[in-house]
Amino acid sequence: MMLYVAIFLASVLAMEGIAWLMHRYLMHGPLWFVHESHHRRREGRFELNDAFGLFFAIPSMILIWFGVRGQPALLAIGLGMTAYGALYFFFHDMLVHRRVKLPFVPKRGYLHRVVRAHLLHHRTTTKHGAVSFGFIFAGDPEKLRARLAANERAAQTTSQRRARARAPSQPASPAATSNANGSTSSPAESPRQNTPV
Repeated sequence: MMLYVAIFLASVLAMEGIAWLMHRYLMHGPLWFVHESHHRRREGRFELNDAFGLFFAIPSMILIWFGVRGQPALLAIGLGMTAYGALYFFFHDMLVHRRVKLPFVPKRGYLHRVVRAHLLHHRTTTKHGAVSFGFIFAGDPEKLRARLAANERAAQTTSQRRARARAPSQPASPAATSNANGSTSSPAESPRQNTPV
């Protein structure tokens, strides 16, 4: 019995790691077209991003189905996945996004940290530059805020670099002047005038 309890708990913890990896590399990667709905203002009760709940629910139901038919280890894994789904729903949908109203708003402690970390994640509206991809284990909000600011600066620098690379080459300045030997140079290139030697 203790073995199955250990498998159940390990499954809950493993799901946080799997969810982090999926969120970071799939949802903020090739599956952004689905997840993007979650980084926009929701219109109505549901969003396309809710489809990810089904992604996790189907394998857990299959594991539970096999588990109750004589495979207790699969039952423990399926129940661990389901328990993670319940924790996710509480932390993410109820506590952070208030999709189901709670009678309290955490003002300090662990729950407040979870809320702040996930709200920092939502400061980005693109798939790039986000922080805090976990749902249950939340990083220190101050460190996340600093990393988010660094990501925003890096994105701005990259954007400026790309804009310069795409800009057409500039024609010679019409303000070119003739210097003493008759060749032309722009004001920025012309030798200094009245400079003591």
